[in-house]
Amino acid sequence: MATRRAASSSTDAIAILKADHEKVKKLFKDFERLHENESEDEAAEVAKQICNELTIHATVEEEIFYPAVRRAIEDQDMLDEAEVEHATAKDLIAQIESMTPADDKYAAKVIVLGEYINHHVEEEHEEMFPKAKKAKLDMNALGEKMLARKKDLKAEMGLETEEEGSNSKSAPGRKGPASRRAGARA
Repeated sequence: MATRRAASSSTDAIAILKADHEKVKKLFKDFERLHENESEDEAAEVAKQICNELTIHATVEEEIFYPAVRRAIEDQDMLDEAEVEHATAKDLIAQIESMTPADDKYAAKVIVLGEYINHHVEEEHEEMFPKAKKAKLDMNALGEKMLARKKDLKAEMGLETEEEGSNSKSAPGRKGPASRRAGARA
C-alpha cells in the first residue's frame, strides 16, 4: 500500500507543479547569492537554467493543466489571469535569454522575474490548486501526461532528462524548438 501511495504522489499533477515551484525558487535564491558574490558566469548559468525550467513548466501548465482545470471549474477569470501572467513571464524570459550578464539590467530582470514568479506561484497555491482539488480532477492521469510532456520538451530543447531534484549540468540556455515555440505563444 505504501508503494502505491508513493507512486501516486509522484504522478500527482499538483505535487509535480509544486516541486517545479520549489526547484525554481531555489534557483532564484542561488542566482541572487551568486550575483551578490560577483560570480557572474555561474549566475548566468543559473539564469539559463531558470529560463529553461520556467519555459518547460509554463508549457506543461498551458497545454495540459490549465485546460483541464478550465473545463472543471467556474472561475475562468482566474485562468485567464494565469495565462496573462505566463505571457508576461515569457516576455521577461525572452529578454533575459537575449542578453549577457554584462548587459545593463540583466541581473535586475532575473530578480524581477523571480519576484513575479513568486506572486504567480502564491496565487496558484492559494486559489487555483484548491479549486482544482475540489473539482475532483484525476490528478494522477494529468500528472502522467505532464511528466511525459516535460520529458519531450527537455529532449526538444536539447536538455538532459535528469531525474527530478538533481542538479543538471545540461546545455544551459540552449534554445531549442520548444523554447521558441513557448515564446511564440506569449
